[in-house]
Amino acid sequence: MKPHHIFLCIVVCFWIDVSICQTRVVAPDTISTNDVFGLALNADQTEAFWVKSWGGRDSLMILTSHKVNNHWSTPQPAPFSVTTRKFKDIDPFFAPDGKTLLFNSNRFNDPKNFDIWMAKKEKDSWGEPSSLGKVINSDSSDFYATMASSGNIYFTSNRAGGYGKTDIYVATQDKGKYNKPVNLGNIVNTAGFESNPYISPKEDFLIFLATDRKDGYGDSDLYITFKKETGWTTPQNLGNVINTTHGEFCPSMSSDGNYFYFSRVKRGKKLEENIYQVELKELQLETLRKQAH
Repeated sequence: MKPHHIFLCIVVCFWIDVSICQTRVVAPDTISTNDVFGLALNADQTEAFWVKSWGGRDSLMILTSHKVNNHWSTPQPAPFSVTTRKFKDIDPFFAPDGKTLLFNSNRFNDPKNFDIWMAKKEKDSWGEPSSLGKVINSDSSDFYATMASSGNIYFTSNRAGGYGKTDIYVATQDKGKYNKPVNLGNIVNTAGFESNPYISPKEDFLIFLATDRKDGYGDSDLYITFKKETGWTTPQNLGNVINTTHGEFCPSMSSDGNYFYFSRVKRGKKLEENIYQVELKELQLETLRKQAH
């Protein structure tokens, strides 16, 4: 390639959208098929779970695939996911222990009411899933649950008593039992939608989805807040490395801390959703941490 062509590529890249150049679609044609979101990977990144949709989310199921010889196998329904399409299963998340997977389901509920469920891996297979019960789940919709190394669970709910349309809550664990969930407060939650919380293993930062904020780029953006002795810091937009005029959601990280994963929805005549990845260093977390207040 001639030098002036290289220069032109660089200029065009920044002019179009920084995020286009630094992010890439995860496993196109195998995992990312324009109708998927919410990736969960095991520690060595050889087992994947994600959500597949049909009919613009009329039906939602969790699929799984294994990487063999650097290639992803043909996707299959997850062993704990309902395959009748009568119910919807969403938002898989690997806990830091690598043997626990959280997900959300409206099975046995009102179709609009999701609960948080858990599946445990026993040797090489997944056991029967179980609901986290009424201590965490409410009569409203509870979803997008992620877990820190402490066992504390952060999740979204539209239960009564919140600040907005959906809020982020935490259920702390004490001697193997969960306490009543607590709202993260109005530093994080607003009158709009706060959702999709990804908690870091050490609980030192939280990345989440928010809408209708003045510094937003599009439909929904991803924000970060840091935990300090005084509480959570004012959320900061992750910027145009991640956020676009479309909708970004479903944040997660690889267990080695090298990659950040998220989903993006493009709304048009047909809903288009795919899963993306970017090197974590592109988020400049330490710079954001220093700026946090």
